[in-house]
Amino acid sequence: MTDTQAPEERRELARRTVLAAGGVAVTAVGVGGAFAASAAADDGAASGAAEDACYTLTSELVEGPYYIDADKIRQDVTEDQDGIPLHLRLKVIDAETCRPLRNAAVDIWHCNASGIYSGYEAMGSGGGGPAPTGPPPSGTPTGPPPGGGGGHQEPTDDERYLRGTWRTDRHGQVTFRTVFPGWYQGRCVHIHVKVHVDGTWTDAGYEGGHACHTGQLFFDEKSVLKSAEVEPYASNTTTRTTLDEDTIYPDNGHEGGLLYLKYDRRHIARGIHGHLTLGVAPDETHDG
Repeated sequence: MTDTQAPEERRELARRTVLAAGGVAVTAVGVGGAFAASAAADDGAASGAAEDACYTLTSELVEGPYYIDADKIRQDVTEDQDGIPLHLRLKVIDAETCRPLRNAAVDIWHCNASGIYSGYEAMGSGGGGPAPTGPPPSGTPTGPPPGGGGGHQEPTDDERYLRGTWRTDRHGQVTFRTVFPGWYQGRCVHIHVKVHVDGTWTDAGYEGGHACHTGQLFFDEKSVLKSAEVEPYASNTTTRTTLDEDTIYPDNGHEGGLLYLKYDRRHIARGIHGHLTLGVAPDETHDG
């Protein structure tokens, strides 16, 4: 491989090399590494080797209207929110070289069990607010679609639960403690994620750099149906959009953000472990 090759050519060569080698994997180490080995045995999960294939770029998806930039530097984002405990472990790698990205800033944010986003409580469940009254609208629709696919909205309050930013370690890994998300109008259950690189960590947080990945993390239907059997999810009366019905999920499995999950099927309320490797292009900008 020469320095004169274009990035696209190098990525394709890396892909062919990995395929020829039978799927070379990057072994997850560090925080939660032991879990990575056991997670492959979970129902519907592919092997760890398939997950860590370095030639796979994780899908870029919309940021949605409810992002608040680096507002809370923390790993435990739960605050006082009720729900099934979720231990989330993400590994960030350069999809071209397979190398982990250390000192990257990873943001996550998601709704609570009732479908409400902190900072936007006045927007209601999924930004829909109160149910509409009067005759249905006519003509060409305007404004953002329901479910968070539109442009950024200004916060309506100072709440910041279920939001946080943390730094990847030398293995490219970052962990968060949160709760299993609920659902809201027009969207399946999901978590938003953003990866920043080339910035500087200071006492105040993360400054500068650029977003090299903006995506969403998804949950299979088995886990969502199990969660809906326990409170407070059982009290969420909003009509749920399934993974197959969702218009943002790219329907390409783990490459599209579908998490690997591990939990006790008989006692899901005890907690869930989720993990995924995010393959990104650090030299590119994808801010959603």
